[in-house]
Amino acid sequence: MKKLSLKHAGVAALALSFLGATAVFSQAAEVKDATVAFLMPDQASTRYEQHDYPGFAAAMKKLCETCKVIYQNADADAARQQQQFNSVISQGAKVIVLDPVDSTAATSLVKMAQGQGIKIIAYDRPIPEAKADFYVSFDNQGIGKAIAESLVKHLKDKGVTAKEGEGVLEINGSPTDAAAGLIKKGIHEGLDNSGYPILAEYDTPEWAPPKAQQWASGQITRFGDKILGVVAANDGTGGGAIAAFKAAGVNPVPPVTGNDATIAALQLIIAGDQYNTISKPSEIVAAAAAQATVDFLSGGEPKAETTLYDTPSKLFVPAVVTRENLKAEIIDKKIQTAAELCTGRYAAGCKELGITQ
Repeated sequence: MKKLSLKHAGVAALALSFLGATAVFSQAAEVKDATVAFLMPDQASTRYEQHDYPGFAAAMKKLCETCKVIYQNADADAARQQQQFNSVISQGAKVIVLDPVDSTAATSLVKMAQGQGIKIIAYDRPIPEAKADFYVSFDNQGIGKAIAESLVKHLKDKGVTAKEGEGVLEINGSPTDAAAGLIKKGIHEGLDNSGYPILAEYDTPEWAPPKAQQWASGQITRFGDKILGVVAANDGTGGGAIAAFKAAGVNPVPPVTGNDATIAALQLIIAGDQYNTISKPSEIVAAAAAQATVDFLSGGEPKAETTLYDTPSKLFVPAVVTRENLKAEIIDKKIQTAAELCTGRYAAGCKELGITQ
């Protein structure tokens, strides 16, 4: 198991405080020595290594100091994730927190584990065709709608209207990821009746930024200056689109959305190259998954706030971040520091935004 840095432990502790001290410590004395697993889907996004796993590990240490946490990342390989799933079962995992590479393929995994009395917490990405024991995530459909509506408002505020043949590109996430499907649905809701037609859209295999960049490059050749903006489902695909515009010599780059508030994306926003992202401190969701894990281990049931795909669910509402509120949402809330963001060519933008003096 990987070591948890003090920085990550601190952020995770902050996340625990949001969940409420009573809930956090209510089960701690009732559970000991259990093995649990935290299985993440890919490394294309840095969030799983830098935020989700450290947050889960820190929360579990507070809730059950003697519990063993097995962490695995499938690196976008569904077959590898199945092997990892089988491995943690053989190691005695009583609860598995699963963020699936392939939401459909995960159906059989859920049913197999539940047949052995193992609880499954779907994490971040839902598993529509199998009823997991619990689902915890940010509101993915709400994320898609929020980033699209934010872009639409920005274009309208700038007086940009879509003339004949003009519109926006839509870059979605992986077609095997049910969460990507929810984000996609939300994006369409945000763009419907906006006055900005979708010129073309693309489902990005494995959320891979190079594939998003390659597709965007082809659309730039096809549509040129008729592209008024890009609604990208996460920071990786948004960054791919931005790279394509820059490689094509487009200046300024049309506004591009994102999601995840990665350091790279926040720096692009500071520089004015990316329009927005979504701040969703993954440690908060990871801590909720840890609490649900301990609830199951103690024989209880996690508290659900809604139901999604027939699964009791807890969904968090994230914040849209642009240059206007980046300092308030990211720096002031200690999600990232000025020292991390304001390096090299981003220093001037940080001064302009009041992040540094």
